Amino acid sequence: MLLSRNSFFLATVALLALGFIALASVVTANIWLVQRTQTFAKDATDLRRLRNAAIELRTLVQDAEIGQRGYLLTGEDDYLAPFNTATANLASSKERFERAAANDPLGKAEADAPSLISTLQAKMAELGETITLVQRGERERALEMVRTDHGKELMDRARLTFQSLIGRTEDGLSELAAIQARSAAALWWVSVVGGFIVIAATLAGIGTILVYLRQLAQTRLEIQGLNASLEERVQERTAELGRANEEIQRFAYIVTHDLRAPLVNIMGFTAELEQGVAAVQQFVGNYRGDTSDAAYQEAAVASQSDLPEAVGFIRSSTRKMDGLINAILKLSREGRRTLKPERIDLAGLFNAATSAVAHQVSDADGEVLTDIQAGAIISDRLSIEQIIGNLLDNAVKYRRVGVPLKIMIRARAERANTISISVEDNGRGIHPQDLTRVFELFRRSGQQDQPGEGIGLAHVRAMARNLGGDITLNSEFGKGSLFTLSLPADLRALLGSDKA
Repeated sequence: MLLSRNSFFLATVALLALGFIALASVVTANIWLVQRTQTFAKDATDLRRLRNAAIELRTLVQDAEIGQRGYLLTGEDDYLAPFNTATANLASSKERFERAAANDPLGKAEADAPSLISTLQAKMAELGETITLVQRGERERALEMVRTDHGKELMDRARLTFQSLIGRTEDGLSELAAIQARSAAALWWVSVVGGFIVIAATLAGIGTILVYLRQLAQTRLEIQGLNASLEERVQERTAELGRANEEIQRFAYIVTHDLRAPLVNIMGFTAELEQGVAAVQQFVGNYRGDTSDAAYQEAAVASQSDLPEAVGFIRSSTRKMDGLINAILKLSREGRRTLKPERIDLAGLFNAATSAVAHQVSDADGEVLTDIQAGAIISDRLSIEQIIGNLLDNAVKYRRVGVPLKIMIRARAERANTISISVEDNGRGIHPQDLTRVFELFRRSGQQDQPGEGIGLAHVRAMARNLGGDITLNSEFGKGSLFTLSLPADLRALLGSDKA
């Protein structure tokens, strides 16, 4: 089954989500179980400490009782050693027991501790008193005191408390051991099941990726085959377009050349006509005959008014036509010119361009500022100089009267290895409906109070596109214009050349 990009994406996301959920579950369960195990381990440690403290305290009291009985029976001081040792260690043992009882996880030892301690204190006092009586020689009285069974009752009571307390701690330890065993088993199962799910999701993901990669490889082979035929078709179309472009340029050159020939004739005959008109004017001015004659009056009007006006219109039209022909020839030659990529320092190029209009800018009380945040560019120097020069000339020509001229030139390095060059002015601006027209050949916008044929911006756009870029315009009428030129940073990549 073929995998589409969306199905591959959804399958991969689903498998990753499943693996992540399984892994997160394993990690969460492990953390919870480890924390629980740590809690149980602490409880077990506290219970063992309590049991050991109780056993130690019970042993000391029993040793004390054994020493007392031996001394009572024999009267020899050697039998008092266990009693003396127990008495010396009783205080520290009792303190350890009380601390352990206070930390009892079962919460019962702390309640039993006061009564147990008081019982033990009473028992030790009874043992000490009997020993003291024997040491004073009142052995019978000491034995009578033992026969009252008061000491035995105290010991039995303490022994039962110890037995209950130690039994509870051992039961608690057994229960904690069982819980820890169950936690370990749960941890094992969670790890195994979670690991199995993670491995299964990983294998499924790898399988999906391999299937998709195999399809991509097949698609790449198909695309390479298509690209091979496409490149041939593109080369054929490019060659056809190149030939068509050459034909258009050749046609434009031939047409303008053929137009120039009759235009030159017209201009020549116009010059002869001007000489003829001058002769007629001289004749009329020197005429000594009857000036009231109708024929003379008509000749005088024609020579002094009609003919000069007609010749003037012819001259104006031929000059305009000559300018248009030159403009077409200029565009034709620009299309045929070979571009020469070279490394261009934008700061130096902008300084040279602003120096060329410095006098006009000074006359307008203006200034030209630059903000360059791009390195050198590899392109055709002449084309860029003409583009920047044309934009600066327009900014100077179409400034607002009475407003100090301000021009800002910026250069920025953009993404995709392009350079953005903008020229902004505070001049007249352009009507919104004329924003695209101004780039058309022989089209002008606004008040026509400046000389020109309407070719400048058309020439600028042609040069920009010839360099592999383009130019755009943003303008607000009455406030100024912003021309933005976008060019490749390295023209050699477009031309397929490595020369700089």
